[in-house]
Amino acid sequence: MVRKEYVAEEVQKMMYDPAHIRNIAIVAHVDHGKSTLGDSLVARAGLISKELAGQQRVLDYDEIEQTRGITIKAAYISLGFQYGGRDYLINLIDTPGHVDFGGHVTRAMRAVDGIILVVDAVEGIMPQTETVLRQAMKEKARPTLFINKIDRLINELKLTPEQMQDRLMKIIFGINKLIDQYGPRDKAEEWMLKVDRGNVAFGSAYNKWAISFPIMQKTKITFKEIYKYCAEENHKELIEIAPIDDVVLEMCIKHLPTPLEAQKYRVPVLWKGDMESEVGQTMAKCDPKGKTVIVVFGVATDPHAGEVGIGRVFSGTAKKGVELLIHAQQKREKIQQVSIYMGPERVIVGEIPAGNIAAVVGLHDLYVGETLSETDMDPFEQIKHYSEPVLTKSIEAKNTKDLVKLVEVLRNVAKEDPTIRIEINQETGEHLISGMGELHLEIVEDKIKRDNKLEVETSRPIVVYKETITGGAGPIEGKSPNKHTKFKIEVEPIEQGVMDKMIEGEIPDGRPKGKLLWDVLIGAGMERDEAKNVKDIYNRNMLVDGTKGVQYLNEVMELLIEGFEEACKQGPLAREKVTGLKVRVIDATIHEDPVHRGPAQIIPAIRRAIYAGMLVAGDTLLEPKQKFTIQCPSQYMGEVIKQVQGRRGQMLDIQQDERGEVVTLLAKMPVAETFGLANDFRSATQGRAVWYLEFAGYEKLTPELQNKIVPLIRERKGEKKEIPTPQDFMD
Repeated sequence: MVRKEYVAEEVQKMMYDPAHIRNIAIVAHVDHGKSTLGDSLVARAGLISKELAGQQRVLDYDEIEQTRGITIKAAYISLGFQYGGRDYLINLIDTPGHVDFGGHVTRAMRAVDGIILVVDAVEGIMPQTETVLRQAMKEKARPTLFINKIDRLINELKLTPEQMQDRLMKIIFGINKLIDQYGPRDKAEEWMLKVDRGNVAFGSAYNKWAISFPIMQKTKITFKEIYKYCAEENHKELIEIAPIDDVVLEMCIKHLPTPLEAQKYRVPVLWKGDMESEVGQTMAKCDPKGKTVIVVFGVATDPHAGEVGIGRVFSGTAKKGVELLIHAQQKREKIQQVSIYMGPERVIVGEIPAGNIAAVVGLHDLYVGETLSETDMDPFEQIKHYSEPVLTKSIEAKNTKDLVKLVEVLRNVAKEDPTIRIEINQETGEHLISGMGELHLEIVEDKIKRDNKLEVETSRPIVVYKETITGGAGPIEGKSPNKHTKFKIEVEPIEQGVMDKMIEGEIPDGRPKGKLLWDVLIGAGMERDEAKNVKDIYNRNMLVDGTKGVQYLNEVMELLIEGFEEACKQGPLAREKVTGLKVRVIDATIHEDPVHRGPAQIIPAIRRAIYAGMLVAGDTLLEPKQKFTIQCPSQYMGEVIKQVQGRRGQMLDIQQDERGEVVTLLAKMPVAETFGLANDFRSATQGRAVWYLEFAGYEKLTPELQNKIVPLIRERKGEKKEIPTPQDFMD
């Protein structure tokens, strides 16, 4: 215990020298060896014994993670090292590799300046490898590469030294292709991975050794000798020549940027404010004397301290008593405590200067992506998650006395993990919890029961559908209940280019502010006049004011927006969320007396007009799809294809390995058809298939399926089975 406190004191001293700080994340596909590599770095810092490194998985400290053997949430640790006679501080984040927990990776990228991308030498580049690298590139986090488990190429696959080198070069070439595709244009060449540059290492995290070009030159060891040691399973000798912590540490220190370097080019990408302003300059310089600016990338709940905001300090110094503006709420609160994470423990420290990762206590109702600042400034860009919740469960407390506690717990769950959506249905009293997949929901349910000692019951998972329109409609008139106010609207699908930018996160939700967004909308294919008159963007739907000189419209605009958002929360077809809808108000007759144009009149008038317009335009259901990468011995290929096609899936690609023994199939399948798939895959391949999945977006249902599914959804939601007609909303 004393040792950890001592380490924390040492760490705090190192925080004041940004030239010797690295903020890095270990990222990879599931089971490629991130946490095992993390162990060796933690051992190097003296927090665990080197003998236990590789087996202890110290950064998977949550009970569920230890039981299931996978990383579920990002773990933060500040580690002090000595290298070349100098002290270095590495703020390290170990991230999950499973697709259901990809949100943790996205959030970690906001905090770090560089990554160690871990790739399994046998499996190569997998779907999640590509996803995490793409996320790193978007947030301008510089990559280094560690190719893990190369001993398996020799001992299991029996590759010759030449075949092995070919395999490794193929992985490096594949990663470089992705860096070229997704990386910042001005950094593409500089960030390329090359063996002779030293930003690539190979080794075995489990056996605790690694090599890189500079280490081979230093130790005079050849590739053939490494091959020989591996073939003889003489890992002890290799650890003495090239311990993994030395090699990876050297690679990070030489090839990943300091906060001083990184903030110069990262801040202009993540923050759209004026870089010439005082706060813009102090962030670019990573100045600890400037006004404090923190971007929250994690929220935790501590039973004693309450809410803990985990954030990157971009400017100034986080310390007790500093008053910060919480941007989303526009309120100011004082920091009561600052601390650093040492794995499972949060250690209180005096202050944390710019360029570091801080945990702050005393600020309430934080969310991931929140900007906290001493001065009034533009907030940072929102953190964009790539996947979307595709499954929903209803969750209820077994004892009615626990109802209030359940609501509180669900709120905390949603804060800690923004990829979980919580909805409380006021009409049915039902609590709905939506997540990325079955495992995601299962883990959240476990956490609710275990951490909060709550007895809960959940329904079977239900697929999250969306509604959209296939054509345009209008003018359509919506009347207020008192018939004194009328709105004429047109509806049409949002332009594809605009929709793509919304999905990429370049067009955020909310009321558009200024010229910057107009330029993005026009560039994406929208008419100039229309772009300037966008009043609201909500869940990838858009409200446009296309009127000319209508009296009192400005006075009811807030209510119009409210009615538009209400219509987008639940569409007319199946009461599912709406996406890709553009509503244009083209004319209105508004009663002159404010008494006759309150919320009870305006909101139903616009909502009913939108519903009628959607039904006329062709309201259709979209279903979520997942992309599957399935690996199995060649003899089971036919069985796997049969399983995929029997579940409305389509084959996208089939590839065989060099020896034709293992086949990799790429397929796309509706989420609705994936229940029970694990058992069917196992029995069809005698347990020899391994598969990974990733979110593949939403696609339209066929009319036959829609006619079957819509009545079932309506019935489940307590609606009449019959689909309403446009006329139902126009009377």
